[in-house]
This record gives sequence, C-alpha cells and structure tokens, in this order.
Amino acid sequence: MRLIYFSLDYTPHDHRFLAALAETEHQVYYVRLQVGPRQSESRPVPENIEIVQWAGGQKPFEWRDLPKLTFDFRRLVKKIKPDLIHAGPIQTCAFIATLSGFRPILTMSWGFDLMKDVYRGRWWEFATRYTLKRSTYFTSDAQVTRDTAVRYGMNPEKTVVFPWGVDLNHFTPKDWSLITDNCFTVFCNRSWEPNYGVDVLARAFVRVAQQRPDVSLLLLGGGSQGPVIRQIFERGGVYEQVTFGGTVNNRELPRYYHMADLYISPSHVDGSSVSLMEALACGLPCLVSDIPANKEWVFDGKNGWLFPDGNVEALAGKILAVIENRKSLPEIGKNARQVAEERADWQKNFRKLLQAYQSTLESK
Repeated sequence: MRLIYFSLDYTPHDHRFLAALAETEHQVYYVRLQVGPRQSESRPVPENIEIVQWAGGQKPFEWRDLPKLTFDFRRLVKKIKPDLIHAGPIQTCAFIATLSGFRPILTMSWGFDLMKDVYRGRWWEFATRYTLKRSTYFTSDAQVTRDTAVRYGMNPEKTVVFPWGVDLNHFTPKDWSLITDNCFTVFCNRSWEPNYGVDVLARAFVRVAQQRPDVSLLLLGGGSQGPVIRQIFERGGVYEQVTFGGTVNNRELPRYYHMADLYISPSHVDGSSVSLMEALACGLPCLVSDIPANKEWVFDGKNGWLFPDGNVEALAGKILAVIENRKSLPEIGKNARQVAEERADWQKNFRKLLQAYQSTLESK
C-alpha cells in the first residue's frame, strides 16, 4: 500500500508512528505541515520513509497560506497516487487533506484538536465539522475525543479508539526495594504551558514543602509559563527543594521515572497522555487531574489517585496523604504496571492502526 502520513510537525509521537510504519511492507510518504515553533524530536526520520518536499514544512503554519498549501497538496497527491492518507490534527492537516478531494482519508485526532482547538472560534468549529463529515474513517487515543468527534459529524460506525501506548521493554518497573523514608520525590514532565497546569502543581508543592522539608520536586521540560512557575517557588521559599531537569531525550527518560515516588499530571486538557502511560509502565503511582481522559487510566486508590482539576488545596492534600501512606506505594505501583501491560503496549496497539488502515480502505 502507498500511504501518505500527513502531520503537523515532527514530534516524538510522529517518530514513533513512522518508525513502526517503516517496519511494514507499506510505502510511506511523510508530509510535514510546519517547522516550529518548537521542534521536540532530534532523532532523524526513520529509514524507508520518503520525506516529501512541498510548499509546506518550511515554517510555522499560517492560515493565509491555506489556499497555496491545499493546491500543492492536491498536486503531490496526484503525483504520489496514494491508496490512503493518514492525516491529523483535524483542523489543519486533515482539513487540507479533505479539501484536496482525495479519498479515502483516515483522520487522526491528536487530542488537543478536539479538547481545545475546536472551541477556539467559529472557523475552527467549521473546519472540524467539514473534515469529520468528509473523513472516511476516524481514530483517536481516548473515548472522550471519539465522542466529541461524533458530536461534530463523524459517523460513529467509522471510528476506532486505541491508546498509542509505550515501549514496555524500555519503560520498565522501578525497584521499590530502594525506597527510603529519608526523602520523597514528586515528578512531573508536562510542558509548562497553560493547558498542562504545572502552575497548579507549583502552588500545591509550595504548600506541601512548607510542611514537609523531606519532599522534593523533579520537574522536566519548560515552556512559556517558566518565569511564573519559578516565581511561585521563590516566593514560597521552596526553590531549593525543586530540581529543574530541562529537556530529556526518550532514551534517558525511564531513569527519571525511577527516581520518583509519585508522578503528577495536573493537565486541564488531554487525550490518553503518553507520559502518563510511561509512568504507569514504570510502575510509578500516579496522581492526576480528574479530567475524562485521565479517568480512563487512573482508578482512585488502585493504581493512583485523582484530584479535582485546578484545585491547588486538594492536590496538596492528596500529596501529603500519599506521603503518609508511602508503604502502599509498591502495591499501587504494581497495579500501575499491570494496567500498562493490559492496555498501553505499543507493539500490540500499533496493530490496531494497521487494522484501521484496512477498515478505511474497505470503507472507501
């Protein structure tokens, strides 16, 4: 099969999909809509994947370029003659793909397109409806995004949900025999952007650290809220209890999960979070906001805990409660790994994508 994989940028998730597709018998053409504003994947595009040079992929996407990009995408489709287009996010890549007139199209939600972008205004809502009503098939990584897609016009019988998952051989369980009562480490690697609520965690950690000098916070990544988040720690007098790890590549990431006693995701908007699945795979108990997608993965008191989204005091209280009951963490961590093995195995879940391709072709 000749396949166009059309994506917004080149991220670790794109690398994951392309690397897996490179191992199949399919001839895959990678079309990239933009470069930037932040490129987060340093690994090269996998071998056996043909990178398509076109009008896009040179700079950040701008709506004023939509006509030019649509006409040029139509040109390359005529040149490549694909059997199938796999495109997402919805309002950009999949929208351009549907405007080209080609079918069949498998539209893939990236989570944020249906959890946030669709609510940005009438144009975004129009692009969402236009695309979904004309998509041959639809896939997403969470039930909540699938249900939203159906509300915006996607045929419910032409949908498939599967979490993207993680490499369970790379993200392995931590050794709880090394746990001590001398310190307690909280870990978060969500982006420092408003969607992900790291500022909520920062305020909650100040409350916790002021009561528990034996608690530390390990933060990875960065983002536009960096100055605000650092100021919260400084004003709270707990800056010395925070370690800023910066950007960490995928190869080194398991070590950071293993250093922690508790993973926290305070995200306000999410699909099936890959970082959450990584934490579960590492057997790390998870404390997450009670948004719909998180509740598909974390079950309160079994493999982690939930707190009311955006509630600083509730989050601080939950962290303190977990510290007081730290002896339960190995059992909670064991349950976390079990959930990952059952539902977040990338090797198994990738096969569902290949099945979705076949369903898309059959629905043409």
